[in-house]
Amino acid sequence: MTTAEFISLEVDDGVATLRLDRPKMNALNVQVQEEIRAAALEATERDDVKAVVLYGGERVFAAGADIKEMADMSHTDMVKRSGPLQSALTAVAEIPKPVIAAVTGYALGGGCELALCADVRYAAEDAVLGQPEILLGIIPGAGGTQRLSRLVGPSKAKDIIFTGRFVKADEALAIGLVDKLAPAPDVYAEAVTWARQFSTAATYALRAAKESIDKGLGVDLATGLEIERQQFAALFATEDRTIGMRSFIENGPGKAVFEGR
Repeated sequence: MTTAEFISLEVDDGVATLRLDRPKMNALNVQVQEEIRAAALEATERDDVKAVVLYGGERVFAAGADIKEMADMSHTDMVKRSGPLQSALTAVAEIPKPVIAAVTGYALGGGCELALCADVRYAAEDAVLGQPEILLGIIPGAGGTQRLSRLVGPSKAKDIIFTGRFVKADEALAIGLVDKLAPAPDVYAEAVTWARQFSTAATYALRAAKESIDKGLGVDLATGLEIERQQFAALFATEDRTIGMRSFIENGPGKAVFEGR
């Protein structure tokens, strides 16, 4: 287990929980942003981490940036800080392993943007998400305008961002902002269950699948297909590909014991 002041990374049976714990609402000040970056990089580098759960605790995921800290920043301050703000959350999006957000309570502003960095989002039935930055006279600055529009489509993203309104869990599920709802006490456990299925999966195949999808979203179809082709061919150099195909021939599908090499 690795612990900074507000962010911890605890690993159990291949699943790392990246936990936010900054009372009262897990506001993402500069320190929290940098601790998130460090935890994401550690999760990326550790071979014993096969999947990651983002979790803010039983009450709240993260209610947004630290507005008190941000209110005193000048234009030049934010010119300097905006890059590191984005890249801290992008470090989560770029973890080359399955990442799931377990959303309880509020996921607003930077908290919603953090959830958007996950591959999958499970939410409590009473969770509330949103990008209310417009009500402060600004726009989302940690990926919200880009990741939200790619996830739910531009018109829905514009409605959410233009109005700054709160999105309740049932609507979030309907538009694809979250993928599953559960009673609040069960959200984290269900997210861990989803993540744990990858504890014995083919590590480099998962990495290739995630990179192919994520990088392909930003390019034209022909380039995306070339990304897929290269990733597909490269996997034939892995031990897991040999193990998986041999197991399929000898024992049928779904019985391979992979080594992560």
